[in-house]
Amino acid sequence: MIYTLTLNPAIDLFIKTKRMKPNFVNRTESYDVQANGKGVNVSFILHRLGVENTALGVGGGFTLDYISNFLTDNGIKNEFFRVKEFTRINVFTRVEETGDEFKLVNPGPRVNAETLRCLWTRLESLTDHDWLCVSGSFAKGIDTSILVEIAKLSQRNGFKLIIDSSYPMVKETFKYHPFLIKPNDVELAEWYNYQTHSISDIEKLAKRALNEGAQNVLVSLGESGALFMNQEKMLLSNAPKIKVLNTAGAGDSMLGTFIAGLHVGLDLKQNLINSVIAGSDTARSSWLTEFDHTDDLESQITVTEVRTPIF
Repeated sequence: MIYTLTLNPAIDLFIKTKRMKPNFVNRTESYDVQANGKGVNVSFILHRLGVENTALGVGGGFTLDYISNFLTDNGIKNEFFRVKEFTRINVFTRVEETGDEFKLVNPGPRVNAETLRCLWTRLESLTDHDWLCVSGSFAKGIDTSILVEIAKLSQRNGFKLIIDSSYPMVKETFKYHPFLIKPNDVELAEWYNYQTHSISDIEKLAKRALNEGAQNVLVSLGESGALFMNQEKMLLSNAPKIKVLNTAGAGDSMLGTFIAGLHVGLDLKQNLINSVIAGSDTARSSWLTEFDHTDDLESQITVTEVRTPIF
């Protein structure tokens, strides 16, 4: 079974408005409410690709009820460990006149020790037949060192661990050989205190992560595409030209698609193409890609095997 773990899920409110003026009542053109959180998004993408999975997480209140019910109504199993405070609501606003996108992201509820103990007991039940994808930020009360503890548990129990989180603590998990890490270019550069993040920089840093113990590295490069590297090969993809509508969830769509491809043994090059398509289609959509109208994207994508890395 593939499990996703969201330690700070959210309801995201997406607003479209013609203009945004300070100290003024700004009337909106439209709005949309979505169950969200990076792991939740990955669960939806896996489900849309026909890959069974279970969404794990923490949260509380009517907002968590909405997320859990939305997952259930869409046929996705879920287990959330409750806290007293309610799960956060984030606001994303697209301003038509300027093309600007404003992102207001809240910190989330405080998670107590008892809730964490219940979650940990559930994680301890994972075996070498399972995959666990830990995505996103953590709610208050969850220390980033939990990433290292989960990595140690993965090594002991044998489940495949995937990490998509911006915290520098991710680097400390490498010695426990996570199956896949998925930073974006800025995050990877910041982990290693690089001031720039050119393609050549990202290549060096991905190689460094592999040398420190990560098994596979997938880096989203935004408008420049994506890079994949492991001990055997390095693949570099461009990105198709699109009109960006909403960037939230694009990286999660890429990751969910890539995990699905790995799970069924898809050729790595095709898997990277599919993943870039998914991220790009989400970025031009109001929510996560439905995979229905992507033919125009695939024709624009080229994946190059740059060279065989030498370690």
